[in-house]
Amino acid sequence: MSSDKPFEFTKENLDEYLKAVAKEYRKLVGKGMPAELVLIGGASVLLNYGFRDMTTDIDALILAASGMRDAINHVRDQYDLPDGWLNSDFTNTESYTPKVLEFSKYYRTYSNLVTIRTISAEYLVAMKLRAGRLYKHDLSDVLGILADHEQKGCPLTKEMIHDAVCNLYGSWEVLPETSIVFLENVMKNGNFTQLFSEVTTDEKETRSLLTKYEKENPGVVTKANFTSVTEKMFQKASRTSLLESLKDKKDSDDK
Repeated sequence: MSSDKPFEFTKENLDEYLKAVAKEYRKLVGKGMPAELVLIGGASVLLNYGFRDMTTDIDALILAASGMRDAINHVRDQYDLPDGWLNSDFTNTESYTPKVLEFSKYYRTYSNLVTIRTISAEYLVAMKLRAGRLYKHDLSDVLGILADHEQKGCPLTKEMIHDAVCNLYGSWEVLPETSIVFLENVMKNGNFTQLFSEVTTDEKETRSLLTKYEKENPGVVTKANFTSVTEKMFQKASRTSLLESLKDKKDSDDK
């Protein structure tokens, strides 16, 4: 994790950059080679909801001719964007599945050539739960989506989310235990807006603790030991994460 302030993508500038990519792509390959960009993660949240102000990179499934990479790099240079500003690195993560395209939805077409798609609500929640990173926006994004749909009168149910997880990944059991506990308790609580604020604060504090820990112990934190490291960080800071509080509550309710 870098201590430098990352570039911030907003809904407004993201639309501008995607439009520029389509324009460059058309220049490079002509109008006979349509392309699709399926935006996932924070970018998909940003384009569909109002509770996120920004994201720091654009994860996408890129379905296009080889000229798309050049188009993306041309836009990077034109707007002085960071390297890899639009990338498909998420395909190497556990939350990726080839079924992402099947459960995507149309967003917009630029230059009559490049179609932008995003992820449908319950499937976006499923992907966020699969990732379940305590130091990112995964859990607060889940709450933001749940709150938004409740306010619009089309709430997402646990059954809808369960089906989405199984459709994407084959089984509910692929989710991290923390994500399962989290979803069970927030659906039981139901106060998504308040929990969104609390979890957002918790995620920020976790990122701060993790950044400090990595500076003091470079190269120590790995995917395998992340959970144990964060537990030690919380103990050292004399605080308990909201997620642990929810887990404790579940344990008490089960007794």
